Amino acid sequence: MISTPKEELTDRLRKVQQIMIELQADACIITTSVNRFYLNDFIFDGYLYILPESDPLIFIKRPLGIEGQHVEYFRKPEQLPEMLSKYNLSLPRRLLLEADALSYSTAVRLQTALNMPELINASQKLREIRAVKSNFEIQQIRESAKIHAEVYSQIRSIYQPGMTDIEFQIELEYRMRKAGSLGIFRSFGENMDIYMGSILAGNNAQTPSPYDYALGGGGITPLLPLGANGTPLKEGTTLMVDMAGNYRPYMDDMTRTFAIGKVPKIAYQVHQVSIDIHDEIRETAKPGTPCADLYLLAERKIKENQLEPYFMGTVQQAKFIGHGVGLEINEPPVLTRRSKEILQPGMAIALEPKFVLPDIGAVGIENTYIVNENGLEKITLFEEALISL
Repeated sequence: MISTPKEELTDRLRKVQQIMIELQADACIITTSVNRFYLNDFIFDGYLYILPESDPLIFIKRPLGIEGQHVEYFRKPEQLPEMLSKYNLSLPRRLLLEADALSYSTAVRLQTALNMPELINASQKLREIRAVKSNFEIQQIRESAKIHAEVYSQIRSIYQPGMTDIEFQIELEYRMRKAGSLGIFRSFGENMDIYMGSILAGNNAQTPSPYDYALGGGGITPLLPLGANGTPLKEGTTLMVDMAGNYRPYMDDMTRTFAIGKVPKIAYQVHQVSIDIHDEIRETAKPGTPCADLYLLAERKIKENQLEPYFMGTVQQAKFIGHGVGLEINEPPVLTRRSKEILQPGMAIALEPKFVLPDIGAVGIENTYIVNENGLEKITLFEEALISL
C-alpha cells in the first residue's frame, strides 16, 4: 500500500485553508471520494470538515473502526450543529462545497442543517490545487507509465486474426489486472462512465458518443455508448488502444495505434502528423506557456496538412488536444483554443492529437508529459510509429 507522507497531507490542507481565507469562508465540507483521499489518504462515507486555521474534523458514517482525536460518527447531516457545538464551533456563515459534483438535494440538506449559510463552489479551486503535483505524486505517475508500457508491449502477442475489438479488449484487460491495474477509470464530470479504457477499430472510430472524451465509438449497449462495439479486426484497418494507465492511485495516459495487416499509405502519413505535433510541442512548451498556444500550434499543423475534416473525429470532433492527469484522468489544465490556463512546473499533461480516417480507422498517439523547469519530459516510453499486427 502506498501511503502519502504526513507532511504532504499537511501541505495540501494548508493550500485549501489558504483558499478559504482568500474567499473569507468559515468552513469547507469535502464530500467527493477523490478529494477526501487527496486530503486524508483514505476514503470514507461522510464529510471532511475543514476550518481555516485549525485541524479538520472527520464526520463518518462508514466504515466502522476509524479512530482519532477529531473523528465523529453520525447518521445524517442534521446532526452537524450538535457535533460542531461539541468542539465549541459556531455554524458557518460562508461555506465552501464541491458544487460541481454534489447533488442538489445533498447541498440543500447541508445548507438547511447548518442554518442556511452562503454557499460557495470550491470544485474548480480544489482541482487547481491538484493540477500541480508534488515529487511524491509525480513518482507514482512515472511508475504507472512504466507498467503501462510493459503491458502495451504484450499487444502483439494478444492479437489473433479473426478477433473482434471486444475479444481483444478482454484479453488486454486481463493482462492489465495482472500487472496491477486498479480496474477503475476515475473521471471528473457527469456521464463519464467507462470501462478500463477505449478500443477503437475501423469505422467504429467515426461513431459519435455523448461522452466528453477525445473520440467516441458505439459501445456494445445503448446504456454505455462508448468504445468497442464488436467490430472485427480486419486487414486494412487500424486499432487504436487507449487503455487506462491506472497502476497507481495517480494515473498516466497513453494511446498507441496498430495496423491490421497492410493499411493504406495515408494512414502512415497522417499518423506521422500526430507524432510531429508532439515533437513540436515538446520543443516549444515550457513553464509559462499558455495552454491555448499549444492547441493553436496543433491547429496550424493540421491546416498545413489539410487534415481539418479528420482531426479529433469526423462526424463529431473534440475541441481539445490534451488534459491534465492525476487522481482523475481529466484534470486541469485542458488544452483548448480558449483555455486561460498556463503551464506550471509539476503539472502532468496528456497530449493526444488524433485523427479518424473513413474506412480505415483512428490514427495518432497520446503521451503523458511532466512539466519541468526546462520544458516537457515524456514519461510514456513506448514505440510511437504505426505498429503492424
